[in-house]
Amino acid sequence: MLNRLIAAGAIMLASLPVCADTWPSKPVRVIVPYSAGGTTDYVARQAAQKLTDATGKSFFVENKPGASGTIGTLQVVRAAPDGYTLLANDTTYTMLPSLFKKLPWDHQKDLIPVTTIAQTPVILIVPAGSPFKSLQQLIAFAKQNPGKLNFGSGGAGSSTHLAAEVFEKSSGVTMSHIPYKGAGEALMGLISSNVDVLITATPTAVPQVKGGKARALAVTGNARVPALADVPTFAEAGLKDYNVVNWFGLAAPKGTPDDIVTKLQVEIQKSMNSADMKERLTGMGATPGGVPSSEFANRIRQDTAMWTEVARSANVKPE
Repeated sequence: MLNRLIAAGAIMLASLPVCADTWPSKPVRVIVPYSAGGTTDYVARQAAQKLTDATGKSFFVENKPGASGTIGTLQVVRAAPDGYTLLANDTTYTMLPSLFKKLPWDHQKDLIPVTTIAQTPVILIVPAGSPFKSLQQLIAFAKQNPGKLNFGSGGAGSSTHLAAEVFEKSSGVTMSHIPYKGAGEALMGLISSNVDVLITATPTAVPQVKGGKARALAVTGNARVPALADVPTFAEAGLKDYNVVNWFGLAAPKGTPDDIVTKLQVEIQKSMNSADMKERLTGMGATPGGVPSSEFANRIRQDTAMWTEVARSANVKPE
């Protein structure tokens, strides 16, 4: 009888809703739907460490790459909505509806946008041994030799893919596409000279450029990146209409309690705007995140509409 009462009590406790007052009481998993080494992975790990410090409980990152991020995303969609499984996503999430005829979840309803972690410009880089020393040199060669140059990406339909498609349209060039399983792998392809061009978020590229393993030709935004002060903006380099930016954020499964979502948003806002993180991010041209969930949700809706049109004009066919 006693054992049955204990078991019944355990079941009742397990069924009680999680609340922000007691959350987190155990480690929290943050799934990155790409391979390690890209900016989503970088900012997720920075945020996870800050959340660990703030809450006293471990926030740990798991990389689940594949299928333009849908494999890892689906794991989070199917997870219990208790605040212990989160998704680190990026601009690519807003591109998925234009890449797949049918996603295995409801793109608008099955995930709660918690908050942004950071927003970054993108940067065009080439291998350190590339003959191109300026953006105009690269554009001139690409125009004279359509399809001879290639560009790498974090996967078909990823933000790095469509950022390059927009660049092709803006500059009037044509390049071949080499998709990888994440921006980190694409970066390794560029460093090994298997890739001619990569357009990626600045935190992915800055260490490699400063380390002499890649050369930066231009960066988006109205100002140069402090860490690479000698690299011109696209406008300064002669391509003023190219101004792609990336965001990186956190999402939770539908049904996650509102108070947990709010607590996460507040902690991210504080963490990303702390003096050390702000210095680290702004040095790479990034803007700290932390916007309210409703504002992030609006951004996702607007960007989804925009990138759907970009994919259509770039003739990207849904699979």
